[in-house]
Amino acid sequence: MSGYRIELLTVGSEFFCPAEQPILKAMMQLGVKGIPSGCHGGGCGVCKIRVVEGQVRADSMSRAKISEAEERDNIYLACRALPLSPLTIEPLERLDRPLRKYGLI
Repeated sequence: MSGYRIELLTVGSEFFCPAEQPILKAMMQLGVKGIPSGCHGGGCGVCKIRVVEGQVRADSMSRAKISEAEERDNIYLACRALPLSPLTIEPLERLDRPLRKYGLI
């Protein structure tokens, strides 16, 4: 199975992501922490990441959550981004922010 190494800058961890799998799905399946998640379908915007190094292919994302300008700045939703190369990424939301938003802490 082909895939790529994904490095999470803010938490200093890395994991393997199959080439045709969204980054968030691979991370969750491996039990890796570091990117907050919500709906897993591109609608909530909680899993925003910046691709610092490497390339992704993005499935359709809500423009209400990711603008064209953000996408030009390499900002994507991890639930909709598939790696095309090894990646270095940084989550743009803090892990506690979504939990507070949804009243979980």
